[in-house]
Amino acid sequence: MLTVHEIEIHPDEVDTYHGSFISRNRNQILFSTNQKQHCIRSWIKENIRKKECKYYVENTAGEFSGKEICMCGYIKASHSEEAVKHEEFLGEPWDPKRHVSEEPTDAYGDIAFTGSGQNVSKFVRVSSDTKPDTLYKLMRDHWGLKIPNLLISVTGGAKNFHMKPRLKNMFCRGLIKVARSTGAWIVTGGSHAGVMKHVGEAVRDYTMSSNSKDGKIVAIGIATWGIVHNRKCLVSSEGKFPAEYTLDEESQGRLSCLDTNHSHFILVDNGTHGKYGVEIALRGKLEKFICEQTLGSTDNGIKIPVVCVVLEGGPGTLDTIYSAMMNGTPCVVMEGSGRVADVIAQVANLPLSEITISHIQKQLKTYFAEDFKTFSDIKILEWTKKIQDIVRMQQLLTVFRLEKEDQNDVDVAILQALLKASKNLDNQGKENWDHQLKLAIAWNRVDIAKSEIFTDDKQWKSIDLSDVMLAALLGDKPDFVKLFLENGVHLKEFLTEKRLLALYNNLPPTNLFLRRILKKQEEEKLYMKKPRTFSSWSIQLYHVSDVLCDLLGGITKPLYPRPRNRSTHAVPIPHIRINLGSNHLESFQNSVPMDTKGSTVELLHPTRDLFIWAILENRKEIADIIWQLSQDCIATALAASKILKELAKEDTDLSEDMGALAEQYEKQAIGVFTECHRRDELRAQKLLTRESGAWGDTTCLRLAVEANRKNFVAQGGVQTLLTQIWWGELAVDTRMWKVLLCMFLFPLIYTGLITFRRDKEIKNRNPRRDIMGSNDSVALSSTDKKLRSQSRELSEENLKPLTRLTGFYSSPAVIFYWNVLSYFGFLWLFAYVLMIDFQVTPSWKELLLYIWLFTLVCEEIRQFFHDPDGFGIRRKAVIYFSDPWNQFDVVSICIFIAGLACRLTPTAFYEGRIILALDFNIWCLHLMAIFTVNKNLGPKIIIVKRMMKDIFFFLFLLVVWVVAYGVANQAILVHNEERLEWIFRGAVYEPYLTIFGHIPEKIDNKDFDISRCTVAGTDPLKPKCPVLSDNNQPAFPHWVTIILLCIYLLFANILLLNLLIAMFNYTFQDVQDNTDKIWKFQRYGLIVEYHSQPPFPPPLIIFSHLHLLIERIFCKPKTRKQFKEKLPENEERVLLSWEVFMKENYLTDLRNELNLSSDNKIRDTSEKVGMMVDFLERDKEKQSAIVEKRLAHLEEQALQSAKALNWIMNALKNKGYGCQDEVPLLLSNSKSIDTADMNSTEESEDGKPQYHLNARQLIYPASNVKRFPVPDEKVPWEVQFAAYSPTIYNSDSVSRASSENHNKSSDVASTANCKNPVGRTGLEGKGKLYWFGPNCALDPVITRWKRSSDDSVSKTGTKKVLEFIAIKCKEYDRWAFPGGVLQVGETLPKRLKQLLNTKLQKEVQSMLGAATKVYEGYVDDPRNTDNAWVETTAINIHFEDTKHSVLEYLNTMCLQDSNTGISVRWQAVDQKIPLYGNHKEILQKVAQIHNAHY
Repeated sequence: MLTVHEIEIHPDEVDTYHGSFISRNRNQILFSTNQKQHCIRSWIKENIRKKECKYYVENTAGEFSGKEICMCGYIKASHSEEAVKHEEFLGEPWDPKRHVSEEPTDAYGDIAFTGSGQNVSKFVRVSSDTKPDTLYKLMRDHWGLKIPNLLISVTGGAKNFHMKPRLKNMFCRGLIKVARSTGAWIVTGGSHAGVMKHVGEAVRDYTMSSNSKDGKIVAIGIATWGIVHNRKCLVSSEGKFPAEYTLDEESQGRLSCLDTNHSHFILVDNGTHGKYGVEIALRGKLEKFICEQTLGSTDNGIKIPVVCVVLEGGPGTLDTIYSAMMNGTPCVVMEGSGRVADVIAQVANLPLSEITISHIQKQLKTYFAEDFKTFSDIKILEWTKKIQDIVRMQQLLTVFRLEKEDQNDVDVAILQALLKASKNLDNQGKENWDHQLKLAIAWNRVDIAKSEIFTDDKQWKSIDLSDVMLAALLGDKPDFVKLFLENGVHLKEFLTEKRLLALYNNLPPTNLFLRRILKKQEEEKLYMKKPRTFSSWSIQLYHVSDVLCDLLGGITKPLYPRPRNRSTHAVPIPHIRINLGSNHLESFQNSVPMDTKGSTVELLHPTRDLFIWAILENRKEIADIIWQLSQDCIATALAASKILKELAKEDTDLSEDMGALAEQYEKQAIGVFTECHRRDELRAQKLLTRESGAWGDTTCLRLAVEANRKNFVAQGGVQTLLTQIWWGELAVDTRMWKVLLCMFLFPLIYTGLITFRRDKEIKNRNPRRDIMGSNDSVALSSTDKKLRSQSRELSEENLKPLTRLTGFYSSPAVIFYWNVLSYFGFLWLFAYVLMIDFQVTPSWKELLLYIWLFTLVCEEIRQFFHDPDGFGIRRKAVIYFSDPWNQFDVVSICIFIAGLACRLTPTAFYEGRIILALDFNIWCLHLMAIFTVNKNLGPKIIIVKRMMKDIFFFLFLLVVWVVAYGVANQAILVHNEERLEWIFRGAVYEPYLTIFGHIPEKIDNKDFDISRCTVAGTDPLKPKCPVLSDNNQPAFPHWVTIILLCIYLLFANILLLNLLIAMFNYTFQDVQDNTDKIWKFQRYGLIVEYHSQPPFPPPLIIFSHLHLLIERIFCKPKTRKQFKEKLPENEERVLLSWEVFMKENYLTDLRNELNLSSDNKIRDTSEKVGMMVDFLERDKEKQSAIVEKRLAHLEEQALQSAKALNWIMNALKNKGYGCQDEVPLLLSNSKSIDTADMNSTEESEDGKPQYHLNARQLIYPASNVKRFPVPDEKVPWEVQFAAYSPTIYNSDSVSRASSENHNKSSDVASTANCKNPVGRTGLEGKGKLYWFGPNCALDPVITRWKRSSDDSVSKTGTKKVLEFIAIKCKEYDRWAFPGGVLQVGETLPKRLKQLLNTKLQKEVQSMLGAATKVYEGYVDDPRNTDNAWVETTAINIHFEDTKHSVLEYLNTMCLQDSNTGISVRWQAVDQKIPLYGNHKEILQKVAQIHNAHY
């Protein structure tokens, strides 16, 4: 059966019915409620079991005697008849392994807590032997939980305890913060008591204060089924959806209620009732299984980290802490929460030599005052041993101290503990930093990365952060992107083609850009016919470029060129997720298909490329960070605005956000350009007309116009440039009457009546322009030289009369005036011919009209083929016809040609005149395009155009009422009218005229005249008479038609017409409020048109066309005037540097403005007040803690004084002073253990203990045998240890060593003669070793030099780097040498033999004699006992030559997977490597022998 998470639909799957592409991901697959319940019901029945007692044995012990209670804890009535009368087990003592069986579970589904509102949780009853992978599958696939980025296991007191208000507040706040920010699962005991209750309250408070978008905290309660109160309501073989559960603490007795605030419950059942702790083993297995899973989709990802948070707690909590830390799980202990947590917190910072039995006993007296009497001597020893081991693992222990001034919040402490623990993982150097960074990225905690990882003691290289930078981009972590950019990531080095393709190939299926790529490929019908494998599906950069060109309006050249030898076939695009693991990233990058072999696209603009990806992914914050790094920032912002505006046109949930983001980028472009224009107008204008190589050789001005960014175009700086272009060589303040006068009397140009801009520039130009000030002195010298040279050139040109003449008549303004006069002349001639001189034989005036029209057609053809940007005929045609006025011109010309054709046909002469007359109307409407340049008329024309759209919507509503009334009225008045023209007149035309006050006479019979109509409908000139009565009068009820008329006029005249007036008024106000902005934007198109138009107006423009044609055929075409300029490389670099400087000024002003805002001041004030309140609370807690410490110290002094007085009185009594009855007895709770030897543990000079550690682990490896606890001070045999009573363990036989059977042991001689030379281990016998006494081992250290790609030896500093063969077995989690204990007759250890074949074994054996002996002696091995231990000889086999046969074979072994359960690899020698036993000390000696790095 496929689960929800196993069903995947490829994003390119084609829906054959709709013919469209379907992109879905698995989270979008919707099931109905019944389907979900059926799915989970069938799966649970197949996979989840419960436990049930099958043999009733009455419990006769103590309180259970006579109550008919089984040994399992359940009453007799709850057992089946078979269990009560089970003949197979009759007479046997009750054994849970034999008498408890598994059955399909009968409790699962949803649980609704009475009185808790909408709070519904998931629950399931499971067997204690359930496999953890089954539970994980249940949580992931059927409960729908996402893979956690962190697992927080909260443990502690199961009974209600008091927490300080401030500590509780910080714990709850920190726990929820870390869970919310990292997406963690919180695992607790699930009951409504103790620490579980505090966790539930924290979840409840967060849920009540947050909204649905914040996500739900996952709190999983793992509790014992047999201690759950009111659990009967949960039982149903078909599941309960939901089960009503009542929280009843008053009647729960020894049982516990479930906490109402947990989201999921796993209720562990072992077939017993009333026994706590059943869930501990399964909880541990499940947590271990979860932490072995990866955050990504493959094994190359990082493991899910787990942390244990401890509050209060008793003996069980200490066991949980010890087991967790022995498994490598970091623990955070909350000091001040009580009992175990406080005991550990008090000794955490003490030296191990001070953590003695007496000290632990003293702490237990303090924090377990009520329960201390129940602690036995062995229990105290065990606690001492465990606490010593816990404190010894400082890398896994973190104590959160409330009164510590520099202590951060609880969430920071939890994450810091995980990072501290990760430093001890099987990573080193770069790999270790990568692991920590990936954890911080997964948690989205940039504060942790700043404080714990990016410190001053490490210099980061761009290549070191490349993979995590890619992970941060894919994971949408803008804070990390900014952090990496600030700490060494260079975009030019980071953004290779492979990484850019990796980013695009991870677009989600719902991405709008990906949809456009698929749509474009579908439209071009370029899919390959043969199916391709999944691994070959990918997006190429030319796919991106094609869609980007469309989004940018086709005004740019391709940003990524299409490969020359690449076919244009498109490939389906999959949805690929990249894991955080570096190996997986590298493998994906290597698998991305390249365009050509050995060639890659050179990414000249990494900032632009990354910015485009962020925009297309709708990563607003990342895009803003990259934009701040860009040089061509104005063009970048305008391009983003255009792209977002196009994407926002699609009707999606993100359309509104994209539109707002487009407006924001327009504001940023305006802000930067305003700053530039304020500093230097000349440079600002160059920024507008400069060809931007990063954006397909387009300009900022063209991008702004294409994006319809009216606010940007309406700026003063842009309008200044447009005005200068409009006037050309003329001064911008030239009066129109002067221009018109000089147009007809050109000699006046030389009289000074017309002022040229060049004259003004030369007159006003200073020898040196220094308008930028001291801060804007970028390359001023080169600018001054250029300005001086331009000044000299202009002075020379000013003397030439021809320059003035051509400058005047080539001005766009003059060209415009000539064309306006020409167009009025064309319309006058057209009207004259139509009304006065339209003869059968065309006159010269009519012929002149046709010639005039021909020149207009030639000009339209020139505009159609005019392609200065080199877009090609297809793109140019799209641009040409996208202009409504060009469409207008084409339609008017076509109609004119049609009328001319009819006019020249004798039979259609009059029809031709009608067509031309109608065409004259269209030519007159074209005058509106000319008047758009006028500041007053231009906006009014826009108003008219928008009102035309309003009329179309209005006409739709009007037609409904006109047709409804007309048809009803016609049907009532006239019977069976068959003439179509009179039907239309009665049903449509007359009702339409009625709106304007023309009331038809036949609406009633008042003025009826039968002579005005035809009865039979035979007269085509008269309407048909209405239905007549016998007296030839209308028979219809006239009151009906009058009522219809009144209703019709009410809605049509009053409602609809007023609606139209309101629409017109809204349109007028909307345009009128933006009149200036609209006019400034509209004039751009007119300026562009006349800037490129020939100077002669029609019909003289034909000479310009002939000149262009001849030039095109016989000469090399000259570069025509354009609104853009290609700057030299040096000048462009200087200009962009200046633009970046202006951008920084703008951003600084923006930040200052934001800091001075009222909202920011209120927020800062609130934070300061909060900090002050927190400081006062902390100071209050500190003072209270000081008082408590003083009272505790005073109590201790009083106790010591009492002991001293007791000793004095006893001494005086012994001397004969007083009698026995007179001595006051001072009672003490001290136990016999107090009199033990308190000698501190001896340490070596280097601070390392002289006793063994691994040999005293409480659980013997690969078994369930428990050692006797041996604290550090009791290890030496010389120290008296009367309570020492170890277990005897010989392989698979275990017995208790009492004083009686110990003397009778068959191994008494061996145990007496063989004593561990270092000291006690807590276990007697030989364990899993081969024999008593020393077990000789051989540890070969096989080394070689680490080499780089060029075969040179790698170095760290001045020392070479060694590598050694390391192996890891499944039963041990640490790397080791390929050695081991030698059996009788063996010369090579078993593990080394597994790596080598027979031939190489002999070769290695021959090398042993020449090998260097590194160490010989005792090994601190976990298998050691009091009577058996390991002694090893470590030898170093070093290969200087890389071509040795043994070395080549070992290299092959490291590359392939091993089927023997042993992992093999070459490991660089480093002190951070976690190794087995004393192998780290041996490795250090090897490094010293070779003078290598360690």
